[in-house]
This record gives sequence, C-alpha cells and structure tokens, in this order.
Amino acid sequence: MKVNDFPKVTVILRGYTYDQIHTVVKNLIGTELKAVEITMNTPGALETIRKIREEFGDSILVGAGTVLTYTEAQQAIDAGAAFLLSPTVFDKEILDLCRERGVISVPGAFSPSEIWKSIQDGADIVKVFPAGRLGSRFFSDIQAPLGRLPLMAVGGVNVENLEEFFNAGASFAGIASGIFNRQDIIEQREEHLRTSIREAEKKIRQLREAPVSYTHLTLPTNSRV
Repeated sequence: MKVNDFPKVTVILRGYTYDQIHTVVKNLIGTELKAVEITMNTPGALETIRKIREEFGDSILVGAGTVLTYTEAQQAIDAGAAFLLSPTVFDKEILDLCRERGVISVPGAFSPSEIWKSIQDGADIVKVFPAGRLGSRFFSDIQAPLGRLPLMAVGGVNVENLEEFFNAGASFAGIASGIFNRQDIIEQREEHLRTSIREAEKKIRQLREAPVSYTHLTLPTNSRV
C-alpha cells in the first residue's frame, strides 16, 4: 500500500477481548473508517490480528499498535498486520523490516528532532503523540521550516477536534476513545456503535469534500509530500 492510499482515520482498540473487537470491526466494514489498530498490550493481540485478518481480508486494514521491539514487529507482521504504530521512535531495523515486508511504518515522536530523524530513517508516517498535549498548532509550526510531512495526530484526538488537526497540517489521525463510548464496546451494543460510526463518517466526509486550509502554514518551495 502507498502512503497516499492509507486511510485518513484509524480506529485504535486497546484492551478489549476478541469478541468485542470482532463486533466493532464487523460494524466498520463498508464505512468511512477503513483501518483498525489492535495494540500489542491487548491480551491475545497477535491471535486477534490473525483472526480478524483471516475473516475480513481486504475489507478493512488491520494493524498493530504499541509495537516497541523488533521481535514484536516481526510477530505482528507474521500475524497479518498491514501497518505498525508505536508511541516511540522505531529503530532503523524495524523501519527496514517494514519496507522489506511491504508494511506501513508509523513510529511515534514528540519533538521536531524525533520527527525529522524518523523521516530520514525511512518512516512512512510519523505519529505525533500525545497530539492533544502538543496542540494542533504544533503541526503547522513544525512544517513551516521542514516542509509538508506525513504526520498522524494521536492522543487526545476525537471526532469534534478532528478538523482542527487536519486544518493545522495533520495528514492522518488515530482515535481511540474519541469515537466510541467504551461501555458500548464492552457490552457490544451494536446499535450504539453504529450511531457513533455514522457520526464519525459525517465528519470524515466533510473533511474529504472540503479543501483543507493549512492555517498558519507557509511551506518552502522544496516541501516534501
């Protein structure tokens, strides 16, 4: 998959059972929410990734989150993960592994130096975390000197402030508790889940249909895409 084809919004699922995750994924099929991240600190994460991938195939993009080591990266890819996310910077060997296996790499970063190093080392996308603490303005401020970068806003992002981050220069977003009520997932309240999905879809369609205005962002002529 090319980075430009990667879904704009990824649903992050952490700490749920297989049945709970399966219920969420089943209701995501055919919607605007086309990617789901299952974190590695979720009990049985690898088996869940494998089973979801086997059942739903290419109908949804399944990835692994909170990937911290090369071994975890290998295991997640072997289980069928199409992308890897982390709250921390990836070692170059993990980035190289992702490139060799055709998997989208999304290491985490907090500072301009970490972001730039990840890009130089070959990261496909850089996860800015925790984005809510840094604020949306961070995305425009960092890209003013460095040029357009493939940045994903994660941490404190929800349906209500999604547009703010995209307008400031984020290219992607990962949302955990900002889409669903946690209890709806735990109790597998499918009608409630579908209502939350519809609300998120409205916002995503608006973002897709409206030209993004990069507030406060002046890009150099040699900016990267």
